[in-house]
Amino acid sequence: MRQKILIVDDEVSILQSLNGILADEGYGVTLAGSGEEALEKIARDQPDLMLLDVWMPGADGLSVLSEVKLRYPVIPVIIISGHGTIETAVKATRMGAFDFIEKPLSIERVLLSIQNALEFSRLEEENRLLRKKANRSRMIGESAAVKNLREQIGRAAPTNATVLITGENGTGKELAARLIHLSSRRCTRPMVEVNCAAIPEELIESELFGHEKGAFTGAYEKRKGKFDSANGGTLFLDEVGDMSLRTQAKILRIIQEQVFERVGGSHALEVDVRIVAATNKDIQKEIELGRFRQDLYYRLNVIPIYVPPLRERLEDIPLLIDNFAEEIASESALGKKRISPEVHPILQRYSWPGNIRELRNFIERLIIMTPGQSIGPDDLPADFRSVLQKESTDPAYFDCPTLKEARSYFEKDYLLRKLEENGWNVSVTAARIGLERTHLHRKMKALGIREDGREAIS
Repeated sequence: MRQKILIVDDEVSILQSLNGILADEGYGVTLAGSGEEALEKIARDQPDLMLLDVWMPGADGLSVLSEVKLRYPVIPVIIISGHGTIETAVKATRMGAFDFIEKPLSIERVLLSIQNALEFSRLEEENRLLRKKANRSRMIGESAAVKNLREQIGRAAPTNATVLITGENGTGKELAARLIHLSSRRCTRPMVEVNCAAIPEELIESELFGHEKGAFTGAYEKRKGKFDSANGGTLFLDEVGDMSLRTQAKILRIIQEQVFERVGGSHALEVDVRIVAATNKDIQKEIELGRFRQDLYYRLNVIPIYVPPLRERLEDIPLLIDNFAEEIASESALGKKRISPEVHPILQRYSWPGNIRELRNFIERLIIMTPGQSIGPDDLPADFRSVLQKESTDPAYFDCPTLKEARSYFEKDYLLRKLEENGWNVSVTAARIGLERTHLHRKMKALGIREDGREAIS
């Protein structure tokens, strides 16, 4: 794809000359005869680089440079001027210009400056993406649930054991898998991801194992599969619970023998791959229904890791909000907006069925749709407030995925209310609810309820 350069100058001869030279060099060129026209064209189609004259009628080059750096900071700008002074050059550089070139223009100097500016811009973008990737490889939170998860990942990562990560959609199972890989001895080798639920059944074997030329209609050449690509590294099987029984049998063989065959092939290929799998399904139930192989489950579940839902770590919401606000600011031209701490307890009252993914989307919506630079409780969307109001009238245990969790949630809520009604007198409370005092003590300890009444541990 050709890189696009916008040339802004009020001299027609300069525009025509640069247009011809840069077009011959393979660039896509757009011309503007004034600063106002340049800003209109940038708004319609953002260029990769800008050549900008200083002295023009109307908006001069420095005012256009200021506007471009404010609204489109990633566009490199090279200033060209026939009335260059040291003072103007210094001012333009301080405002963010990549280079300052005096007229009459040296074509060699212009082309070299363009090449350097585009290369610098490419490196800046590469660094931005690396910073974004590194930021998204951090597990945000200081709750007991997250600390426990970090400890499990830290113990599992240095080994070669297979790992089965379980948890609801949107909790961060993929992040947990990435952290396991990055903290392992295989971190210099690739981590290859396969979404087992997104690949059609008839293609998943070819996707995983590759195929030989002519193995099926459309197989015009030999192709390596995910196992080949992950050799020496980690293969992440996301949503492994959606894999067919036939494919499960082949995966089992690879885990056991580290050997596989391409589709349509007859030669066994050795591979050194660590398997990390993830699912949001209850695999034990899937086994009972005959949809998942028990022997494969035992092979995958060498190290089980559970990623908790957001409702089990609500105290992490303020940290997550700050992190998401930083991410969104770096990815957009909106700049960083301040989210008032008054918003935090409101968001902590919501159950977040979509978990961290839902929270991030919600914060992005807030930042985009709130016109000011500060976001407070009054800026929360009306539909969210209505959902929150409904949730406050519905018992929270209805959101629990299992009867066991719902019973635990209900018992804790019930005991907290009864203890509060009786002034946190355990003996009186036990008598009134029909329990032995020692039994109530054991219940409180199991549910994380402190006896002094000052704090209930979630």
